[in-house]
Amino acid sequence: MTTTPILILSGKGKTGRRVAAQLDARGVPFRLASRSSEQRFDWYDESTWSATIAGADTAYLAPPVGPTGLAQAGRFIQQAAAEGLRRVVLLSGRGVGSPGRDFAVYDGSLDLEHAVQASGADWTIVQPAWFAQGFSEDFLRYHVLAGEIRLSAGTGAEAWIDTNDVGDVMTAALLDEAYTGQVIAISGPRPLTMDEVADALSTATGRLITYAELEPEKHVGELVEQGLTQEDAEAVRDLFAVIRNHRSEYVSDGVQQVLGRPPRDFADWARETATTGVWAA
Repeated sequence: MTTTPILILSGKGKTGRRVAAQLDARGVPFRLASRSSEQRFDWYDESTWSATIAGADTAYLAPPVGPTGLAQAGRFIQQAAAEGLRRVVLLSGRGVGSPGRDFAVYDGSLDLEHAVQASGADWTIVQPAWFAQGFSEDFLRYHVLAGEIRLSAGTGAEAWIDTNDVGDVMTAALLDEAYTGQVIAISGPRPLTMDEVADALSTATGRLITYAELEPEKHVGELVEQGLTQEDAEAVRDLFAVIRNHRSEYVSDGVQQVLGRPPRDFADWARETATTGVWAA
């Protein structure tokens, strides 16, 4: 394990915060990189890259959403490896590059995985399912507060994962070089449809929450109205198309393999999260 600070890119995001907390609890030095960090880092401003890379040995890379952001992340890792980065742990998406499956919407993520693997740095790729915390720390929280989850996920299911499990797996991958060269898929213990997610959230909050199935283009339109760019809205639609097309209805055992324990169930996560007041009216 390196004794130089681990570089955490997008360190204030859902996974980056958890990785930082885990490293801090272990007394492992780390350095956050974001647009608001002391050493400013911006995926879309390449003039900030070299100073961020300088002195880094190991990095955790959580890329931005959308084709442009993923392409920028690919260029970044190539430059970082050329400038001395020795090892990278990449946050990707479950199903990227799976043989026999049609994951065309993940083409940008697959290109990024290939860029990491071809960079010359040692690598580990972690592919999680959708985060349960999307309903408490991201835009889906407002759907829960409104009592209606409006998405184009159809009747498909997803094995939603607690982001704390993701952070634990990422930390293990960063601290143990035995995971070098591995692609680790992780998920929750069971797939849930959006109706089942709504039922679990209803039970947890004590009020009725329903699922409204949107057509994909209506979903894009609503996301744009909420402030997303057209490109980002289409990227979100395409991610939900994986669920809509029933491509996520399976369980991945990476949490058990890496941590030696089962992943947390969505219903258990929802009950505990409700006690924090995050969904209070």
